[in-house]
Amino acid sequence: MDKSKNLYGHLFALTANVMWGLMSPIGKSALQEFSPISVTTFRMVGAAAAFWILSMFCKQEHVNHQDMLKIFFASLFALVFNQGVFIFGLSMTSPIDASIVTTTLPIVTMVVAAIYLKEPITNKKVLGIFVGAMGALILIMSSQAGSNGNGSLIGDLLCLVAQISFSIYLTVFKGLSQRYSAVTINKWMFIYASMCYIPFSYYDISTIQWTSVSTIAIIEVLYVVLGGSFLAYLCIMTAQRLLRPTVVSMYNYMQPIVATIAAITMGIGSFGWEKGIAIALVFLGVYIVTQSKSRADLEKAEKSHFKSSK
Repeated sequence: MDKSKNLYGHLFALTANVMWGLMSPIGKSALQEFSPISVTTFRMVGAAAAFWILSMFCKQEHVNHQDMLKIFFASLFALVFNQGVFIFGLSMTSPIDASIVTTTLPIVTMVVAAIYLKEPITNKKVLGIFVGAMGALILIMSSQAGSNGNGSLIGDLLCLVAQISFSIYLTVFKGLSQRYSAVTINKWMFIYASMCYIPFSYYDISTIQWTSVSTIAIIEVLYVVLGGSFLAYLCIMTAQRLLRPTVVSMYNYMQPIVATIAAITMGIGSFGWEKGIAIALVFLGVYIVTQSKSRADLEKAEKSHFKSSK
């Protein structure tokens, strides 16, 4: 049963990061016609509506007042300071630079999990993160060689803040995903995030000239709302329920792979041996981290050793 749960957890984490991997090129394109705060607000409000509609067809769960406060703070780290800040950073920097910054998530998550959850920093975990990071960086650098960099230090720093914020969410608020379903948590988180953004985005949205907005831009925003928000967060929270925070964060390395495949499919990129090696390293890194022992595994081994020595 545990193996089955783990498999589902890996599939959900993979699906979420595939969708987020498409967010950089699609989101960057949408930002040509919409302001960052408008796109972010569409994302929060649209996903909130989608989760509330879905919740009508699911078993209703009562959330106590203490947990409701925790969900509010979870929304700040998972949405407001993560996806909101990332969109602003993406508007200032290049998608390639943004991809480079996303590779810091597993490292930050490992440190936060070690401090907050007392998860051990094992040799396997460090090796797996290092191997995965090398693969992601080789992939990004090989893609960057044929493109013009329009990076920005402020934009890159904002993207880094987004990664730190999400690592805190994955680690500190893991307990919520054990008590409530992904639908229940998300419907409240996106409502809270919407409340944070609507007061600041009202003017931008009210001045949009909808008649001059292209159909492609609207489709891109719909993907951001339904794919990169609704489905991706539904998947990542289900994965969070089944896997350790460090393992979930390792799938972040999939995002540059997806971006590269998308570029090749669109005819604006090519596939060479460097990319093949890079992708192999990413998968190897994920595998090594999943083989590392968790705190619960180590405690179980200690108890077993203690009983056998008696």
